[in-house]
Amino acid sequence: MKLEGSCHCGAVRFRVESHTPYPFMRCYCSICRKTQGGGGYAINIMAEAATLKVRGASRLTVYRARLVTPGAKRARLSPARRNFCSRCGSAMWVEDPRWPDWVYPFASAIDTPLPRPPDDVELMLDYACTWADIPSGPGHRHFREYPRESIAGWHARRGLTVP
Repeated sequence: MKLEGSCHCGAVRFRVESHTPYPFMRCYCSICRKTQGGGGYAINIMAEAATLKVRGASRLTVYRARLVTPGAKRARLSPARRNFCSRCGSAMWVEDPRWPDWVYPFASAIDTPLPRPPDDVELMLDYACTWADIPSGPGHRHFREYPRESIAGWHARRGLTVP
């Protein structure tokens, strides 16, 4: 599925192909929450890095989070690179050299209508802020950290992978 996205001011636009376009996974970690998640979480989807085409790339800026490990003397820099519009601050996508085949656009930056997921995953709940409204009940699976099932696995198990 071809996805098109943009920042709020229109300075950055992108296109990318995704076989896993359902925005089902809500991340409540402090990085997602503070850099993108107005509701206390962010939603990333997965796309093929080789298909990413960007207009306005000179307007992008990258943020690499500092990761604090208990007992460590210093924070370390995350290898993940969060791409933002330097003009309006819109979060665009995350890329990580540990998974070079993939890019993870923020669902909020996608302009193409996305399919509605049949259920949702609420993850990194050990790091959620106290005021976040975390949905529960049927259709919502909760995970203290990352689930074992990948984005691709979630789509495949439900027969939702698209050409």
